[in-house]
Amino acid sequence: MTSLCRDCLTVKSEDFDRCPACGHLRVVSHPALSTLTIAHVDCDAFYAAVEKRDRPDLRDKPLIVGGGTRGVVTTCCYIARLYGVRSAMPMFKALKLCPEAVVVRPDFPKYHEAGRAIRARMDALTPLVQPVSIDEAYLDLSGTERLHGVPPAASLARLALEVEQQVGVTVSVGLSANKFLAKTASELDKPRGFAVLAPEEAEAFLAERPAGFLHGVGPKFAELLTKDGFHTVGDLQRAQLKDLIRSYGETGEWLKRCAHGRDDRPVSPNDDRKSVSSETTFFEDTGDLSVLEDHLWRLSVKTADRAKAEGVVGGVVTLKLKTSEFRPITRRISLHAPTQLAQEVFRTARPLLAKEANGRVRYRLIGVGLSGLSPYHSDGTDLIDPKVAKRAAAERASDKARARFGPGAVITGRAARMAKKDD
Repeated sequence: MTSLCRDCLTVKSEDFDRCPACGHLRVVSHPALSTLTIAHVDCDAFYAAVEKRDRPDLRDKPLIVGGGTRGVVTTCCYIARLYGVRSAMPMFKALKLCPEAVVVRPDFPKYHEAGRAIRARMDALTPLVQPVSIDEAYLDLSGTERLHGVPPAASLARLALEVEQQVGVTVSVGLSANKFLAKTASELDKPRGFAVLAPEEAEAFLAERPAGFLHGVGPKFAELLTKDGFHTVGDLQRAQLKDLIRSYGETGEWLKRCAHGRDDRPVSPNDDRKSVSSETTFFEDTGDLSVLEDHLWRLSVKTADRAKAEGVVGGVVTLKLKTSEFRPITRRISLHAPTQLAQEVFRTARPLLAKEANGRVRYRLIGVGLSGLSPYHSDGTDLIDPKVAKRAAAERASDKARARFGPGAVITGRAARMAKKDD
């Protein structure tokens, strides 16, 4: 057995509940603690944590980051979650569950700044860092013990301490031998947690969990699995692969691998990013075009912000929808000129959405993304739409104002209408 104190970083080949060096109780113990090298690091309620960092008066209050009374919850702190508030929940329902919550609108430039600071600390730990989003990443620490003088688990504990002390937010760490199990582990001990899940214990650990416990199986898919007789992960473990493929296609093969805790994907920091996207799952299914357009605009802004932060433009806009029956719909259109602008993403995806939102189908998810990525150099011109350059200049000026004076410094006419409707 190996034990690690997450406060003073003492590592000993023995099992202890209280650190013999500093006396603290934040101790993690596991037989494989000193040998596992694949980690998933995930910030805890990241947007809300950044807001609380900058406003200490909100520390002990329930906090929701999102829109007004008719908007949706972008994220919320753990105090608000105790009341039942969840991401993508309509704001009026969130405030009904937690009327004393403080609501702030998202400030994505500020979140990206904090995310870059965390990423820099990850890169200092290992060159094998694969970001998943602004606030989470996989790390492969193979071979780093010789460099840092401590096992990977201790390096990760030091990383968590540095992020908390220097960036002002907390992270949770999952440590295992592959990405799927590391992600699973990171969800076991939140917030400010550190969990270990070794491959040899994975099958038994997963077997008694409900099928929806597997990362990537959402509530609707879990309902479908239960309806088909797969109540637990153990049921999936015992199922024949050919039967799962017959029922769920390629997803069936993925289910079988995950049920057994198998994952051979490497941590790939050098893979070219193929797309930049954002999506949201609704608390209640909707077929209302105006509601879907409002979500599409918010997601277009979020996708554009991510593209700008990464310095890329995309030549293809993709609209993603998922029906209430869990049927995915994907529509793509190529642009005349690559873009990273929210207005162009929205103007391109909006007609695609209008064709699908005909009032006869209800949707549970919407997303929008840019693919066909290349480095950003300048805003090009479009002979088919000569007003592109004018819109680009206006959006760039708006970005500068938001970065300097806050997210509400400049808003578009659509955003103003949406804000008025929200409030």
